[in-house]
Amino acid sequence: MCKGFKAAGIAAGIKKNKEKDLGIIYCETDAVCAAVFTKNRVKAAPVLLDMERVRAGTCRAVIANSGNANCCNGDAGMACAVEMAAAVARALKIPETEVLVASTGVIGNPFPIEKIIQKTPNLVSLLSKDGFPDFASAIMTTDTVPKLIFRTGEIDGVPFSVTGVAKGSGMIRPDMATMLCFVCTDIGIDADRLQAALSRANEKSFNRITVDGDTSTNDTVIVMANGASGAIVKTGEDYLVFSNILDDILFRLAKMIVADGEGATKCVTIIVNNAASDTEARAAADTVANSNLVKTALFGQDPNWGRIMGALGRSGAAFDPDCVDIFFNDAQMVASGQGCGDAAEARAAQILKQPEFDIIIDLHAGDGTASVLTCDLSEEYIRINADYRS
Repeated sequence: MCKGFKAAGIAAGIKKNKEKDLGIIYCETDAVCAAVFTKNRVKAAPVLLDMERVRAGTCRAVIANSGNANCCNGDAGMACAVEMAAAVARALKIPETEVLVASTGVIGNPFPIEKIIQKTPNLVSLLSKDGFPDFASAIMTTDTVPKLIFRTGEIDGVPFSVTGVAKGSGMIRPDMATMLCFVCTDIGIDADRLQAALSRANEKSFNRITVDGDTSTNDTVIVMANGASGAIVKTGEDYLVFSNILDDILFRLAKMIVADGEGATKCVTIIVNNAASDTEARAAADTVANSNLVKTALFGQDPNWGRIMGALGRSGAAFDPDCVDIFFNDAQMVASGQGCGDAAEARAAQILKQPEFDIIIDLHAGDGTASVLTCDLSEEYIRINADYRS
């Protein structure tokens, strides 16, 4: 893993199922940090606290819990977020302002700060360079699998490492999603360039996914960089080496989130080509990706291209319906706005049996392009969310 970073995860009794629900990442040396957060007007207390603290551009530790979002709890919720960070600061003997906080889970329930304060010394005592899998498990809610990626790179012959951990399965939509993501790297980079790299990577990854069309109150992505490897970002070329790896890690984590969508059986990339502009291509892709009718057809393995046409028509994108082409992978379903017949539907139906495939839409209206990752919508999604608080 990355030099100078340790992590841990334990069960603190926040969740009813007694699984791991409290985790920590700690940097042994000074680190610069960058972050992006939800654009939801309703923001959880940890998000509000972190938005203030990341302005300093430094961070030594992040503590995260699952099972309770600490959202819509008023002044008491903010006090709990502050005390959560303070408990870590006391245990690690570091400034409170260098501790960030993240929470995920049920909105509106009183936050069990006493359990967290009680368990924090034990959590800190378990910190280990091999503790990231435990941390990944501790931040899961309805996730079925932990999400952890490790990559390496090199600048001027000096190797560096990047580790990414994320959670997310439901309440997922761009800007960003009910997701948490934490990235550690032992590269040396200043806070401004780290923020620029994160913002770029986030736009191409977590802002291009949807599971159910809901934007969360707790979305947080934090990157910490400590320079412990000796690899330093000095030039524009160095920056691209690092940012390309960060792009790849966030995209892979984003795809893991969609593939693990609540009740999902398909991971589908909606690609819109030749729109009037990139903005209109994105609007068209978003509308198709978020359409419940399209998503249920995907689950039913039904190549119902009429639902795609209907979604395109209400997307706000400008195009001539008589010019639209639609493909499922390489099987053309629609040519010039009309279906290609039973044989084409039979080919597409076979493609829909695959766990991953593309839906490619050509609007023939310009040179704009965009893509969005989505999944199908199943009965299991309803069951999971109907029982979420029980």
